[in-house]
Amino acid sequence: MTAALRPAPLRPFMIGPYRLPNNLVLAPMAGVSDRPYRVLCRRFGAGLAVSEMVSSDIRLRGSTKSVKRLDFAGEIGPISVQLVGTDPHAMGEAARFHLDLGAQIIDINMGCPAKKVCRVAAGSALLRDEALVRRILAAVVQAVPAPVTLKIRTGWSPEQRNAVTIARIARESGIAALTVHGRTRACGYGTPAEHETIQAIRAEVDIPLIANGDIDSPQTALRVLDSTGCDAIMIGRAAQGRPWIFRDIAAFLATGVIPDAAAPDWIRDLLIEHLDGLYQFYGTYAGVRIARKHIAWYCRGLPGAAVFRVGINRANSTRDQVSQVLAFFNQDSGREDVAA
Repeated sequence: MTAALRPAPLRPFMIGPYRLPNNLVLAPMAGVSDRPYRVLCRRFGAGLAVSEMVSSDIRLRGSTKSVKRLDFAGEIGPISVQLVGTDPHAMGEAARFHLDLGAQIIDINMGCPAKKVCRVAAGSALLRDEALVRRILAAVVQAVPAPVTLKIRTGWSPEQRNAVTIARIARESGIAALTVHGRTRACGYGTPAEHETIQAIRAEVDIPLIANGDIDSPQTALRVLDSTGCDAIMIGRAAQGRPWIFRDIAAFLATGVIPDAAAPDWIRDLLIEHLDGLYQFYGTYAGVRIARKHIAWYCRGLPGAAVFRVGINRANSTRDQVSQVLAFFNQDSGREDVAA
């Protein structure tokens, strides 16, 4: 283990009436944070795992993708569902619909930078229209007797960074918690996240605040908590292929000590468990194809991973996929542990 550093208490975190076990949150990631993945992250210490975003468009409710994204069977609550859309009335109706399906927290997406989302003026594109932001938030908050949370970026562009104003609107609208990703939409993921804007929001607005963006280690988690004054942190890409990052951050915040790096054979066994969950959830045909990206993430940093990915992406059956994973991890029992 690493040398002990200054610990910081792992604080319980409230969203409305829900007292979460800690202040570590798994980000909603389209195509990633499905039920099997959320279950793993919760098991490793995430206090909350937000669903993949779901459209408020009623025409898409019966699609296979939407049905899978709203499958919460066996999950630990509270269940948080993220909605994306631009029409206040439709967003309110969608919030009621998803509450009836089992959602306990409704999260509103105003942070997605994807072109196909912004092209229809949804996601982070909404930040350009503060009046519409206010109408959407009011409609959803008034529509459901449940906490409503909001996820945003710091603005549409560095020249239009208006997150503090949006935070004020969120507070006035009754939003139960605000997550801020420390980049503008124009920044995409190509520039380092900044958390000064989150610090400015904390100084101006008394609202439960969650920091997001480039929080990729226990040390960074502590630094962001200390520097911004936020109440919680949200982990996204850093948890891909390593759901145990929540365990490591929780341990570090509680004790100042980071657990030992994960051993390859331990990663192998966890990956096989994850693959089995994907096959059961999606069926073998879709499960094999969805699993490919997860396999690549789990293998990051291991010798030979690039060549392995070429072969694993050609596997078309569960047997072939699992066999290749086992062969890759077992080919060199002398590998050193990989960094968490």
